[in-house]
Amino acid sequence: MAKHATTDKPGPSGADPTLGRHPYGPRPVAALLPGLLRPVFRRRSPASYQVLADWEVIVGPELAAITTPRKLAGGVLTIGCTGPAALELQHLAGALVARINAHLGQPVVTGLRFRNDAAVAPPPPAARPPSATAAVAAAGAVGALPEGPLRDALEALGRQVLSRVEDSPGRRRLDDAGGL
Repeated sequence: MAKHATTDKPGPSGADPTLGRHPYGPRPVAALLPGLLRPVFRRRSPASYQVLADWEVIVGPELAAITTPRKLAGGVLTIGCTGPAALELQHLAGALVARINAHLGQPVVTGLRFRNDAAVAPPPPAARPPSATAAVAAAGAVGALPEGPLRDALEALGRQVLSRVEDSPGRRRLDDAGGL
């Protein structure tokens, strides 16, 4: 076996410096981080990780629910959102860029790009059960139809429509609406 080349003076810990050890004992973790993080930061910058992690804090819970930051490259932040949200964000672009840069502590983002992303769309509101008045009115409206799936479907539709009419702020009474 070949013997490792040694120096005349071993380090204070008595370890051979040619074996890859730090001459004064164990290497600090901070010395290892650049070698570990360099490949990661080639793919995505630390600023984009910070924007992803703090998105809700930066834009607020309302905008965070309908948007998602996708990519930060060349100073342009790509945001995934639905069509109506993109229009709103275009009007807020200057303020949004200022808030992002203030959060990061340096001017990193210079512009925004919006990408239509259906995965970000908020879920539709849950349907409430129809009221008893709407159910009675809908059953009476389809009472003349023959039994079957069409009658059941029309009755269900009538219940939902009449419930929404009852719940609306400019509500009209069923008698004033002239029935179905």
